[in-house]
Amino acid sequence: MLAHRRARRVPWNFLVLAALLLTSCTPWAPTDQSSANAAKIAGNCSPLPLKPNDFPTSPKVDNRFYPLVPGMQFFLDGAAVAEDGTSHPHRIATVVTDLTKVVDGVPSLVIFEQDIEGDEVLESEVFFVAQRKDGSVWTLGEYPEENQKGKLTGASSTWISGTAGARAGIAMPAHPQVGSPTYLQGLAPNAGFKDCATVFRTGQRACRTLRCYDDVLVIDEFAPLEPEGGHQRKFYAPGVGAVQVAAAGGVDPEALKLSRAAKLCAQEFSNVRQQALAQDNRGYDVARDVYGATPRAQQTLEARLC
Repeated sequence: MLAHRRARRVPWNFLVLAALLLTSCTPWAPTDQSSANAAKIAGNCSPLPLKPNDFPTSPKVDNRFYPLVPGMQFFLDGAAVAEDGTSHPHRIATVVTDLTKVVDGVPSLVIFEQDIEGDEVLESEVFFVAQRKDGSVWTLGEYPEENQKGKLTGASSTWISGTAGARAGIAMPAHPQVGSPTYLQGLAPNAGFKDCATVFRTGQRACRTLRCYDDVLVIDEFAPLEPEGGHQRKFYAPGVGAVQVAAAGGVDPEALKLSRAAKLCAQEFSNVRQQALAQDNRGYDVARDVYGATPRAQQTLEARLC
């Protein structure tokens, strides 16, 4: 969820309300200096070999900091202030589906995610993750549909590992440790996309409205091809996943906090599955050159529902 994968660079200009950045129980705040330090230790963010035999034949993602259980829904909420000064709720809504898709030879879990401002879905995305046998979670592709006033305008950021030079990357290391090398989250030359990440801190404490989390992992994410986008800090709680996103500089800072992590009930989940399948099918028309090489998503997993 949101992490998973490429660091989300918000595609419209706004300033996120500063009050949402961090609560008083969080022991530190991101700074431009800390971003610079992370960049200094970044090193080389190069693709690692993707070997399908390193993955199970049916995807299961139970990484301690990035568990993805089919049937779960997550909301990351914040607020956006537009250029005219008006404030709009901003939500990243993520559902772990019971669908799978083979990408670059790897059976992958299909995640359905929407980027919502106010009542408008700005972006709807299916993306594909799989956990290697060593415990690391990989992102193998994304199909993000962009919308304007309720109409699909394209999916220019689509990338699929193994197609047009795109390479899979690590969404979450198996055993994240400070000082370990910076790693690639994904690379798609034709889409101008390259995201990298560094384990920034471990053993932290992060709070949202109703509870605090201990032993939190903090990942620093950045896009070398878009240095003006700055850095993001993503906070991961054990057994939960991403609980907070905080900007660390850049023109489009983003600050979001986990407001929901719950199982969907049968009818809601069925509706989301149909949305994900419909989007998967559209991909063969909207992004034919990239998406057309993949087999269609299928329901192969069992979800845990309310």
